[in-house]
Amino acid sequence: MPLLRLFHRRFTEQGAAPGTLLTTQNARPIMSAIAYHGADLKEAEINDIASARALAGPDQKLWIDVQGPPDARLLEEAGAAFGLHPLALADVVNVGQRPKIEDYEDHLFAVVRMVSPDETGFRWEQVSLFIGRGFVLSFQEHPGDCFEPVRQRLRAGRRRIRGNPADYLGAMLVDAVVDGYFPLLEDYGERLEDLETRVLRQPTHAVLSEVYHAKRELMTFRRAVWPLRDTLNQLLRDGNTVLKKSTLPYLRDTVDHLMQVVDVVETFRELAGSFIDVYLSSVSHRTNEVMRVLTIFATIFIPLTFVAGIYGMNFEVIPELKWRHGYFMFWGVVVVILAGMLLLFRRLGWLRRPDNLYDDK
Repeated sequence: MPLLRLFHRRFTEQGAAPGTLLTTQNARPIMSAIAYHGADLKEAEINDIASARALAGPDQKLWIDVQGPPDARLLEEAGAAFGLHPLALADVVNVGQRPKIEDYEDHLFAVVRMVSPDETGFRWEQVSLFIGRGFVLSFQEHPGDCFEPVRQRLRAGRRRIRGNPADYLGAMLVDAVVDGYFPLLEDYGERLEDLETRVLRQPTHAVLSEVYHAKRELMTFRRAVWPLRDTLNQLLRDGNTVLKKSTLPYLRDTVDHLMQVVDVVETFRELAGSFIDVYLSSVSHRTNEVMRVLTIFATIFIPLTFVAGIYGMNFEVIPELKWRHGYFMFWGVVVVILAGMLLLFRRLGWLRRPDNLYDDK
C-alpha cells in the first residue's frame, strides 16, 4: 500500500515578493458561469472573466467556477475585475493551504478541503472561494466536485438560493463541501469494522500496514476539518460586513455539521489506534499458545526421558534387565506416567481450547 502524503504544498521561489503568482504550465481549466436573480438565470461555459461579467445583468448575482489549475493571466483578470487581494490570489495556486477564512473588508477569501474517494482511500484537493457583494468565485484543483446539488437548486429556481444575496451561495458551497464528508465517513466506518475483524482473526503484517494507513488517512481528515471549524466559529463571533445577518444561521448549521464530522473522525482515530494494541495482544496470545503446547510436550517427555535413561546407565547389575517381562513393564510405566500427566493437565485446564478473541455470537 503506497505511503499517504500528510503534507502537500506548492511554494514560490525563495525570496519572491508576497503575492507572487506561480505559473502553471499548459493550464487549461474548465470555466463556467451562472448569473441569476429571481426568476432569471443564465448559465454558460466561458473562456475568460470578461465573458462571465458580460453574462450577468446589473442586478444579477454571478458565480464563476474554475475547475483545474488556473494560470497567472486568469487570476490577474479576476483580481482586477473584482478587486481581489493579491495575497489571496497567490494562495489559490499555492495549493496545500490550511483551511481558513480571511476577511478583506469588501470580500471574503475561504480555503476548504474537498474530499473524494479514489483507489487508495481519499483524494484531497483545495477549493478556494471568493465571496463578495454580488459575486462568488470558486477555484478547484481538479475537475469534478460536490457542488452539483447547489447548481441543481439554482436551475430549479429555488426561491431561497435565488432570492438571497451572493454570500448565501458562498455559505452553501462551504456546506456542500462539509456534507461531502459524511458519505465517505460512513463507508470508512464499515471499512474499520472489517479491519477490526481481520485484526482479531488474521493479525498479519499486511493488516497492520492497513491499520497504519487508516491512521494516517484519519490524521489528514482531522487536519482538514479542525481548522475550518475554528475559523467558522471565529467568523461567527467577530462578524463581517460581507455576510448578511440572514446568512449566519446557515453558517451555524454548517459549524454543527463540522462538529459532527470532528466527533466521528476522533472516534475513528481512537478506534484505529486501539487496533494496534489489539494486534499486539493477538500476536502475543498466539505466541503464548504455541509456547504452551511446546511446554506441555517438553514436560511430558522429561519423565519419559528419565525412565528411559535409567536403562541406558552402564551398571553391571540392573535387576530389571533379567526380567522376562521387563520390556513390557517399562512401557507400562511410560504409559501410566503419560496418562497421569495428561489427566493432570486436563484438570488444570491446560489442554482446553482457548476462547476466541472474536465471537460472532
